[in-house]
Amino acid sequence: MQPLEPRVSSEVGKLRTVLVHRPGLALERLTPENRSDFLFDDVVWVERAAAEHDAFVDVLRSRDVEVLHFSELLAEAFVASDEAREEAITDVVSSYTVGLSMVSELQAYLRELSPTSLVSVLTGGLLVSEIEDIDVDALRRRSLGAVLAKPNGFVLPPLPNTLFTRDSSAWLYGGVVLPPLFWAARRMEVVLASLIYRYHPRFVAADFHFWYPAAGDTARFPLEDFSQGSSLEGGDVMPIGGRTVLIGLGERSTGRMVEHVASVLFSAGEVDRVIVCRMAQQRSYMHLDTVMTFVDYDAVTLFPSVIEDMQVFSMRPGDRGDRFEVTEEVGILEACADALGVDRIRTIETGGDQFQAAREQWDDANNVVAVEPGVVIAYSKNVHTNARLRAAGIEVLEIEGSELGKGRGGGHCMTCPIVRDPVR
Repeated sequence: MQPLEPRVSSEVGKLRTVLVHRPGLALERLTPENRSDFLFDDVVWVERAAAEHDAFVDVLRSRDVEVLHFSELLAEAFVASDEAREEAITDVVSSYTVGLSMVSELQAYLRELSPTSLVSVLTGGLLVSEIEDIDVDALRRRSLGAVLAKPNGFVLPPLPNTLFTRDSSAWLYGGVVLPPLFWAARRMEVVLASLIYRYHPRFVAADFHFWYPAAGDTARFPLEDFSQGSSLEGGDVMPIGGRTVLIGLGERSTGRMVEHVASVLFSAGEVDRVIVCRMAQQRSYMHLDTVMTFVDYDAVTLFPSVIEDMQVFSMRPGDRGDRFEVTEEVGILEACADALGVDRIRTIETGGDQFQAAREQWDDANNVVAVEPGVVIAYSKNVHTNARLRAAGIEVLEIEGSELGKGRGGGHCMTCPIVRDPVR
């Protein structure tokens, strides 16, 4: 059967196709000493995390969702295109990532790897001790980087946060945003995602736009954008329907990037409104989807204290030569209700007393993913919030998440929708 064209027109319409990444080598390389460098709050029992992820995928498929795997698509892109392989190697191995003196040897080493092995290195990292067919002693005589590197040090760092595919690419209606991510530990995820969308046969044959970068539908991701002080992450971005995009400004997304994305969406006539929510900049609220996600066309689960303190603005296309028209809103719920044409947004708050609610928010109780209106996947450990969701008429499909959640993400974070129906 011919794949559906990429298009994500809501947060809760029937989910047709989604991109995920199974835990593996990158998570095996987290230690108590380096886990904070890679943005994890704890080390992960990888075998258990993989089993939990497999169960998550099984639930998705049981609801007729097509599940695509990041590593498999990337390897297939390398098989399909030598240009994709070469671009990956030269982007990941440069004078800025490994030092001038190591570039030629390391690029040559990667060129000899099979597509699957190359993907393993790009996502799982590479240790000095793992480099084969390179005379490391000779390299140390001319390379400061090689001298300084320990045998079990990383030549290329792992990308354990690839697990959270929501962040490195965000599909908004008829196109995709490849955002410059905030933390250096995650930025190469976007480069790899861009290779999938530009070189995998499935996407080469598809009809969609690159909203960002917006220099043309075949634009190479501009690596220099990572150093410009502007960032955006997919966990802050929600195409809620009603030709509207909801974007959070918290720890990792900036107003400058919101303006770039809004401008191209308005110019294309794809979106009429961008609702922007300024949040507290805290680790526990790193993205909008850690405190609020949609569970039905007119309902959200949310953590009240953060939502109540938000400043909310609507951006619309300007007239009389102005690029934007910006107005302040009463609140996020009122703005969303207006955009979606409903009387009000029903709210299901994080469950339990003040202590239980704080724990469940931390454990991603509000970070659920809808597979269709009124049906969500949630971590079973968030018992109080799940009970409230069910009491509100929401069907909750529970999965285990004791290990998956250690990177601060639930079902919403672990899924990048590529095809999703509109609401109503």
